Amino acid sequence: MFCERYYVEKEKQERLLCRNNRKADFYNGIYDRYEYPVLTREHVPLTWRYDLDPQTNPYFMERLGINAVMNSGAIYLNGKYYLVARIEGNDRKSFFGVAESENGVDGFRFWDYPILLPDTCPEETNVYDMRLTKHEDGYIYGVFCSESKDTSVNDLSAAVAEAGIVRTKDLKNWERLPNLKTLRSPQQRNVVLHPELVDGKYAFYTRPMDDFIETGSGGGVGFGLCEDITNAVIDEEKMTSLRKYHTITEAKNGAGATPIKTDEGWIHIAHGVRNTAAGLRYVIYAFATALEDPSKVIAEPSGLLIGPRGEERVGDVSNVVFTNGAIVNENGEVFLYYASSDTRMHMAKTDLNRLKDYVFHTPADPGRSVDCVKQRIELIQKNLLYMKKQ
Repeated sequence: MFCERYYVEKEKQERLLCRNNRKADFYNGIYDRYEYPVLTREHVPLTWRYDLDPQTNPYFMERLGINAVMNSGAIYLNGKYYLVARIEGNDRKSFFGVAESENGVDGFRFWDYPILLPDTCPEETNVYDMRLTKHEDGYIYGVFCSESKDTSVNDLSAAVAEAGIVRTKDLKNWERLPNLKTLRSPQQRNVVLHPELVDGKYAFYTRPMDDFIETGSGGGVGFGLCEDITNAVIDEEKMTSLRKYHTITEAKNGAGATPIKTDEGWIHIAHGVRNTAAGLRYVIYAFATALEDPSKVIAEPSGLLIGPRGEERVGDVSNVVFTNGAIVNENGEVFLYYASSDTRMHMAKTDLNRLKDYVFHTPADPGRSVDCVKQRIELIQKNLLYMKKQ
């Protein structure tokens, strides 16, 4: 029984890993969606989940099960595509694993071992959602959420979120740096390191929070500078992309992928959250900041860029898409990696020219229904006039 089941599972996983991905029939002109997720719990190696010794596991049971694979940082190195995925065990603890692909669309395979971070924070219980930044100082930085118990209250679910920082040159050897300190914000997560120095300092996009879940007085995506990343301390946080009433960012928003540099500005792929009768709805949106001042928003297209569709709406936390990783290769192709419903990883593909056209030429949200209708009527009139001339 053991050997039979092992080979069945091994063959099933190999078929999954070798499956070619293909474009879905979705179309909006901005990006192509792909039919299959790029990472799921079924992609995790059998050696991570099962005891393969029939003497100690005669029924071939999962001993250390995996619940979900989601929220992957992404980086392009030496012609290959790498995702540093958040892997959640059946025990609810998350950890990181590196998955590698030749083409960025399919064929992602995890390395032999997950990442064992240096254990420098004894109070830390959980880690997740690493953003990867290839910095001009020569290091690859990973900024992630470091979660610990809030011991100041008796509530067993109360937690403290901080931004953990690691750095590496090869995704194999990781140096842990002290967590980011923001002097005016009690909690932080969804923090992204800017890939270049700003005025000779390290720049972070932050998300000021009053407590673990609620942003409270936090007004949106922040921006702060620190002198020394080996002891990162931010005093003042400027606000960039703001939360706004009756928009996709009303409840909260946060930075996603590392900003993409273009000749017109830095393009940011972020997430926005609003409340609904069914709970929080997470979507992905884009905005741009100025090249000379990465804290200054210069374009913010109306509405969402990616929303959960079809099966993406179903999972551990339904009606959610979330990104913390994107890749631009040497051909200008853009790979947007996103998770759906805290369960699995997907990919949407575009190119820099299309992404720039979307960000810098899509109208902004005028803020009121009546003005949105006027905006749409202008588009209709323009189209009817154009069609009449043909």
